[in-house]
Amino acid sequence: MKSTSPKKSVRDRILDAALELFYQKGIQHVGVDEIVAHSGVAKMSLYNHFHSKDQLVAEFLRRRDENWRRWFEATVEQYGKTPFERLLAMFDALKDWFEQPNFRGCAFINATVELVNSDHPGYQVALEHKQALYQYILKLTQAAAIKNAESLARQLLLLIEGAIVLALMEKRSDAAGQARAAALALLTAQSYQYRTSGSTKRR
Repeated sequence: MKSTSPKKSVRDRILDAALELFYQKGIQHVGVDEIVAHSGVAKMSLYNHFHSKDQLVAEFLRRRDENWRRWFEATVEQYGKTPFERLLAMFDALKDWFEQPNFRGCAFINATVELVNSDHPGYQVALEHKQALYQYILKLTQAAAIKNAESLARQLLLLIEGAIVLALMEKRSDAAGQARAAALALLTAQSYQYRTSGSTKRR
């Protein structure tokens, strides 16, 4: 019986190859010829869809952003049912990610290190990804009625980024658990301050 699954477009085949190769080997270590060979398309076809390697890098990062954030938010929602639980569940999701055999850190941190130039279109996509992640965390801190929600969201983002870097460098997933413990301490302190403040106002 023939497969009924739709055949992937040339553009998707190129992006699939870029997603795998750029993430696993690094942007600077993968040339257009390798992308062409891996995707099985003609070089002219690649340039018809992406006018330069820089544009392909930016599109790779956009696709990576869509895929990663969709997975991350869905996993967080599986682990935590309330906004407070989900703030901690972010680190449970990270642990799952760190334990994947193809984990090579954050594609967006890696890209900014490799690209260096902040004017590169891929660099800008990386910054947008981090801002989108911050906005997601902020939405959770606000929904959890956390006092100083913006400040706490920034602190939790720093814990996430630090855990990712350590997990990559040390090849260990327990950085997620350590970051989770630090996040719990921050959340507990905020809750305590909120209760104390409320108690003082009622006197």
